[in-house]
Amino acid sequence: MNTQFKKGVLEMIVLLSVHKKDMYGYELVIEVSKIVDVNEGTIYPLLKRLTNERYFETYLEESTEGPPRKYYKLTLLGEKRMEELTKSWSSFQEAVNVFIKECEKHESR
Repeated sequence: MNTQFKKGVLEMIVLLSVHKKDMYGYELVIEVSKIVDVNEGTIYPLLKRLTNERYFETYLEESTEGPPRKYYKLTLLGEKRMEELTKSWSSFQEAVNVFIKECEKHESR
C-alpha cells in the first residue's frame, strides 16, 4: 500500500480497532497489520499522541505472560474523533471512486 495512503488512514484504523475492544500496544500492532503493513515503531508514537490528545485513556492489567500490559480505551472525545474521520473517509472515498469511474468512461471513448 502507498505510504501516503497508509498515513492518511492509520489514525482512523487505530481508533476503530480500540472502539471494538480495549487493546494493548502489541495487540494493536497485530490488529492494524491485518489491514495495513505497520510495525511497532509506527504504532507506539501514534498511541502516545492519541493519548496526549485525550482520545484514549490507559490502564494497566496483569498479564500471565510477563509484566502488566497498558491497555488503551477510547474516550468520548476519541469516539467523536473516530466518527469525524470515518465520515471524512467515506466522503473522500466516494468522491475518488466517482472520479475514477468518470475517467474510465472517458478512456473508453
